[in-house]
Amino acid sequence: MFNLQTTYYKTPIGTAKIEGDENGIQSISVLDEDASTPISTQRNVPACLQECVTQLEEYFTGTRKVFDIKLNPQGTTFQQSVWKELLNIPFGSTRTYLEQTKQLGDAKAIRAVASANGKNPIWIIIPCHRVIGSDGSLTGYAGGLWRKKWLLEHESGSKQQTLF
Repeated sequence: MFNLQTTYYKTPIGTAKIEGDENGIQSISVLDEDASTPISTQRNVPACLQECVTQLEEYFTGTRKVFDIKLNPQGTTFQQSVWKELLNIPFGSTRTYLEQTKQLGDAKAIRAVASANGKNPIWIIIPCHRVIGSDGSLTGYAGGLWRKKWLLEHESGSKQQTLF
């Protein structure tokens, strides 16, 4: 049994809390900014989390489109299957909840699939932000819809200017 390690990494859209051990990354969540959150530096990141921090840094600087680190998310067999399917959505692409559900083989399970997406423990790397509503709307993102929009724009390579 390995000891779960934790580190914090500041991203352009909030502080990422990364947890994992030698078996892989168990969770990455985004925290709202808090001055008391300890931000890790490259010197004090646990060895088992170092590659994750490096790959997230590359993602945010625009040099990484595919992650290749060991993942170990904890969930039910059904949740695991939903999260595995999310990994098939390419960088810069989106899929609707209905399309994701059909890929899993049961179009009637849309609510269960959406619920499993919402319980995705590995932010960004398991890309639930790439799942949108059937009408193209941004729906259902535990990190906040503004973060989902930011991530999709980051991946599309075209940042839109706002008038307000």
